[in-house]
Amino acid sequence: MYLFKTVPDLQAYLRPYREKRRVIGFVPTMGALHEGHLSLVEQSLERSQCTVCSIFVNPTQFNESSDLEQYPRHPEHDLQLLYEAGCQAVFMPEVAEIYPDGTSAGSMEQLDFGGLDRVMEGAHRPGHFEGVAQVVKRLIDIVGPDLMFMGEKDYQQLLIVRRMVQQLELPVEVVGCAIVREADGLAMSSRNQRLNAAARAQAPAIYQALLQAAEAASEHSAADIRQMGTKALSDAGLEPEYFELADADTLQPVHALQEAEQVRAFAAAWAGGIRLIDNLPVKGGPA
Repeated sequence: MYLFKTVPDLQAYLRPYREKRRVIGFVPTMGALHEGHLSLVEQSLERSQCTVCSIFVNPTQFNESSDLEQYPRHPEHDLQLLYEAGCQAVFMPEVAEIYPDGTSAGSMEQLDFGGLDRVMEGAHRPGHFEGVAQVVKRLIDIVGPDLMFMGEKDYQQLLIVRRMVQQLELPVEVVGCAIVREADGLAMSSRNQRLNAAARAQAPAIYQALLQAAEAASEHSAADIRQMGTKALSDAGLEPEYFELADADTLQPVHALQEAEQVRAFAAAWAGGIRLIDNLPVKGGPA
């Protein structure tokens, strides 16, 4: 496994793969890796001849400087995990390497996300998805992958990146990968590392509320399910930020379940001061 800190060194390494038309797979991460990330690496290894994993905590997608500062960083452990997984190359740049001209996201203002960025995470974290689009576009330009693997835990982010790729006509396929969960159902996330014991015990209630929503979809209204989901989070000691039923393609709120083909339930809640998100299909998709 090779570790690169600069764009020219990484691109020089990848050039022979590109010249020989070998498939390059890419897994963008912010580090603090877990089995969910490694599952993306494994899928890339299966479908490409060279897998590149980036580790970069992107400052432009954080709304609070304290959240950026507290984001878990374990580079040595991350590199060990990637080495054991069989990853061929790791890109671990400094901020100036990604943003040599500064961190303004002005180039993303031309994009129309079709409302995907104005609901749920977008409504609660203004500017977040502009930062995500900015860094993913930059990383795609640097790596030049054929396939890019992203997890469905950040489902809204996945759809926004796909729309960006489509609008800018970038030559990469964005592959969505299933959520990897702990034994008790909690979606794996780097933020889980920051949970204290009490919050960790409460956190699986998010998944349970989503399961309850899926089970109730055939007999209850969307409004009732939203209310049930929010109450379930509160009853578990969490602080719900939203519990939403949305169209799986547009992410717009669903008001009549019988009129929508594919619906997902989305939840965001605070556990011991740590913000967690999760989602689950409730109609028209595999759970």
